[in-house]
Order: sequence, then structure tokens, then C-alpha cells
Amino acid sequence: MLTDTKIRAQKPRERAYRVADAQGLCLEVRPSSAKVWRYRYRHAGQASMITLGEYPTMGLADARAERDRLRALVRSGANPAHVARVERITKAGQAATTFGAVGLELLEKRAKEGLSPQSVKRERRLIEKDMAGIRDLPITEVTAPLLLDALRKLERRGVIETAHRARAHAGQVFRYAIATGRAERNPAADLTGALEQPKTTHLAALTEPAKIGELLRAIDAYQGSPVTTAALKFAPLFFVRPGELRSARWADIDLEGAEWRYTASKTKTPHIVPLATQAIAILRELHPLTQRSEYVFPSVRGASRPMSENTINVALRTMGYDGSVMTGHGFRAMARTVLDEVLGFRPDFIEHQLAHAVRDPLGRAYNRTAHLAERKKMMQAWADYLYQLASETTCAGK
Repeated sequence: MLTDTKIRAQKPRERAYRVADAQGLCLEVRPSSAKVWRYRYRHAGQASMITLGEYPTMGLADARAERDRLRALVRSGANPAHVARVERITKAGQAATTFGAVGLELLEKRAKEGLSPQSVKRERRLIEKDMAGIRDLPITEVTAPLLLDALRKLERRGVIETAHRARAHAGQVFRYAIATGRAERNPAADLTGALEQPKTTHLAALTEPAKIGELLRAIDAYQGSPVTTAALKFAPLFFVRPGELRSARWADIDLEGAEWRYTASKTKTPHIVPLATQAIAILRELHPLTQRSEYVFPSVRGASRPMSENTINVALRTMGYDGSVMTGHGFRAMARTVLDEVLGFRPDFIEHQLAHAVRDPLGRAYNRTAHLAERKKMMQAWADYLYQLASETTCAGK
């Protein structure tokens, strides 16, 4: 019989060889110096052999215990090789149905459907880091209390909004698991109201006409690159989401038809931005500079990718507008407030143009052409108003 001393004394040879222990257990010494436990047995009259593990990861005592388990299988009429194959398949199936595996599978699907790289990165972190406590559990074993415990850890870290995003994302994962036959219910739905509510904060935005005029004049005087300057001029004119502005593609812009058509990043629905005459003029001036890129506002690091997500905010800070005064996203709040309270446009026109999900009285979503004629008039009136504010002087006595 083998001992640890005898095992350590075995040296590799040109060809693999085996040293017997007892009752079918042997140690195979390979030319690579690896020492592997093997179990020899007979099933249905035929000799067979199965690998148990590698020494010293599997010690002598563990190898003998595994041999005894397999001997009992043989005595019961089972074939250890077949049993091992079923166990491997079962484990692989279990690994594919953990919360983390299902979540990553869904994420891969959504990435192929157009989810932005930033969102992919954020959701991967939610699965792999923020919900690590349930990541490796079979999804059918993740109960509402277990999910809540994982979310409470985020609360204790003070990242309340992340906890809410994690709950919402967990709900998406469970719904996908139900749709693919790997779960029967969504425990995230049971946690509505269970988390601490985040404090409401509003993105900084200017809404006073005089202050807006000062900002527009600062943009006109900005000494940055032509691409950044153009993006700054477009931000108040279009008031689209910052990511949609910086990723605008020339292929989606019809200068003759005076429209920019694209898929809204948040609602995933087709959206139309009517182009005022001022916007068309800026685009025609910019086109010779960036027409070789698919992006209207290409990155300074290469025309194959869009402008950095921080470019607009950095430019605003350079002009003296930090995040407490104005942000790239603040142009949307600016337009929503002024179009309603100053220019008197209907709120539903404004909401359509903001690419928000707007529904008719029967609960049906409007299509992208809803109120398009009125929105074209609104966008031209908005551009005219901004240009009027930019041209007005605020000097005393004038």
C-alpha cells in the first residue's frame, strides 16, 4: 500500500506508469511530473478506469474515500464513469442557472441588441460586484429575503440609488429567467417599498432668461475645438440626452428634410428632432470637418468613436459653469421649463420632443410622428428665442 513518503518518492519517467495502492486504487505518474489518482474496476464484465483527482490536491486519505464511494456504486450495479458524466452535466447545468450566469446571459443578449458600452459596464458591475451575495446561487434559490440582504449591504454603504438600480435590474434577470424556463417567480417584485428612498436631487440647469443669455454668449465666445464648440451650440438647440448628442451620426441627419432621426437611448423607440434653420447652418459648417467620420462629433482620439461623455461638462466648467450651476443634461430641464412657462407651448409637445414615453388617453404609446408639425414650429421658435437671448445685452443703461 502507498504512503505519502512513497508517493513523493515516485519520479517521472519517459512514459507514464502506475503504482498500486489497494482495491483498485492506483497512482499514475506522468512524464510531466503530474501524479494522478485512478480507480480500476469491472462493470458488466468489462475492465474500466476512471480518474479521481491529482495529488497532492487530493490527498491519499481523500483518494481512498472516493475509491470506497465508487466501489459502492459498482456493487449497486452502477458504472462510475457514467455517474461521473451525469454529475458533470448536472453541475454544468447548475452553473448555467445561477443568478450571475442568467444575468450575464441577459446582458450579452441586450448588448447585441444595442445596449451602450457604458450601460453594459454598469450592469456587469451590478451583477458581479454589487450583488455578489447572490451571484453564485441557483436562481431558483434566491428568495426575497436573500435579495433584500444583498441590497441592504448597498444601503449600508450609502449608495441608495445603486441599491434601487440593483433591485430593478434583478427584476429584469428574474423575468428573463421565467421566460426561459429557469425560474417561476420574481422575488424582486416583493421588495417594492422595502428599500430606503434616495434623496431627490435635481440636475443643475439655468432657467432664467437673462442667465440663459449669458450662457449662450459664453458659448459663442468659447475658444475650444470646432467640434466641441459645435456640440456646445447644439446642446441647447436640440436638448436631447447628452449621450444621444455626442453619438449623433451623419447617416441619421437629413439636412434637406431638416430632420434628425434616431432611436432614443432610454425608451428604445424611434425619435425625430426637427432641425431649425440655425441648427442646419451649424451642421453645414461642421460637415466638411467631420464628414469622414460616421459621427457628427468624433472623438479627438480617433474618428471611429464619438466624443467623450465628459467633453460638454468639461467645456462648461472651463467657461465658469460647474456642476452646481449647469450640466450637459441641464439643457433638457432648461428647455422643458422655458418652453412651458415662457413660450407657452403645450406640455405634451415638449414631452414628445424630450423623447419621453407619452401615451394617449387610452394608454397607447404615440408614434414618433405625433404632433410633428407642431413640434417643428416649436423647435424653430425655441431656436429663434435662444438666438434672441444671446443677442440681448445685459449692460446697465442700455
